[in-house]
Amino acid sequence: MVETWQALVASITFVIVILAIMTEWIQLTVAALLGALVLVFSHIMSLTEAMNYIGNGYPTLALFFGVMVLVRAFESTHVFEYLATQMVIMANGEGKRLLLGIVAITAPICAILPNATTVMLLAPLMPTIASELEVDCVPLLVLLVFVANSAGLLTLVGDPATFIVGDAINISFIDYLQKLSLGGVVAIAAILVLLPILFRDIWKWRITDLTVLPHPKIHRPTVLALGGVVIALMLTCFVVGELFPVPITPAKAALMGAALALLIAHQSKLDTVHNILQDVDWSTLIFFMCTFVLIGGLEKTGVIGQLSQLLAVLIGKNIMLGAIVMVFVIGLLSSFVPNIPLVVAMVPLLKQYLVTTGLVVGPEVLSPTFTGEFPPEVLPLFYAMMYGATLGGNGTLVGASSNIVAAGIAEQHGQSISFQHFLKYSIPVTAVQLIVVAIYIFIRF
Repeated sequence: MVETWQALVASITFVIVILAIMTEWIQLTVAALLGALVLVFSHIMSLTEAMNYIGNGYPTLALFFGVMVLVRAFESTHVFEYLATQMVIMANGEGKRLLLGIVAITAPICAILPNATTVMLLAPLMPTIASELEVDCVPLLVLLVFVANSAGLLTLVGDPATFIVGDAINISFIDYLQKLSLGGVVAIAAILVLLPILFRDIWKWRITDLTVLPHPKIHRPTVLALGGVVIALMLTCFVVGELFPVPITPAKAALMGAALALLIAHQSKLDTVHNILQDVDWSTLIFFMCTFVLIGGLEKTGVIGQLSQLLAVLIGKNIMLGAIVMVFVIGLLSSFVPNIPLVVAMVPLLKQYLVTTGLVVGPEVLSPTFTGEFPPEVLPLFYAMMYGATLGGNGTLVGASSNIVAAGIAEQHGQSISFQHFLKYSIPVTAVQLIVVAIYIFIRF
């Protein structure tokens, strides 16, 4: 009875927080903070447990904090204004070329680096580009996050959720490229098809006289060059750091990059440590902390597990129907629940479903250390989970960490990406993407 009551409170709290954000009745960070405190004050979890859930998300928080500090430390060199102007010039002042350029630059980077990291590196360019074109920066930021989230499907390491599921079924990097990468290409192609429709104002925009553009110059180029070395080292560690004899995780690399950036900025008198830390997007970081607590409440009270079991009932033994249903259901859930805790909860439950229904023989597959192969006929269920969890992040403003990061950067530049404004772009993009990957799964498998 107690567990039922707690599950009900955790569910209602989560729904109210989402509705408050959707209706913009309460600012999203405040809404998430109040929701997390409801769980603590109602004794669904202790403050220690809440801090533990935040602690479990330390890689995400450390990564975001580190990159935020690094980006802000070298802002005074005017590098973002310079790069933004160069992008407009390379696009020949045409909005169409600029939009296609954003896709072309973002997709390959996000195939290797975490999508939120890429957004943090590229998003500061968008307000400046928009200012030079005299257009709204919100569509540019929205396009950036759509491509970043979708490009995570191009490789096994492109998105944490994809890697978690891939690791659970022991798929190799090469196998992923052969079987699943095309699905990521299809998802990005869907965005390209929708560009002239959803971003028609910018698509048609053109500056005929490029001489009217400002031509900012790099301030303190020597200091920026040192910053470039730090960024190169950090990105290298992101890609191959965990292969070193002493592994360096992305979180460690980001924090070391931040520390070196602060050292360079302070010693060179480019900026003060106080100013840099003061401008870190603390609102976004606190939102993520509170989200971890809210999701922890759903996990602790068994709500996520019950939803997963309901999904198994709907699937039955029809693998192909199950895969199609999985794409859309996981896609919908991932629009509101961060995909990492979602797939962490779903993977063992999906394995249990396969054993219970006799689709997989032997309980050994339930072990996290299982290194064998699953029957090929059940793999489309896991593939569908990858696609749904990753693309569902495009569904709402709170669907993916990169979305929240972009909203925070927009707010720092005096703009606002509202929940409803985001839906104007996200509903058609997510719907089309989920449909085309469902078709891809049906045809390919």
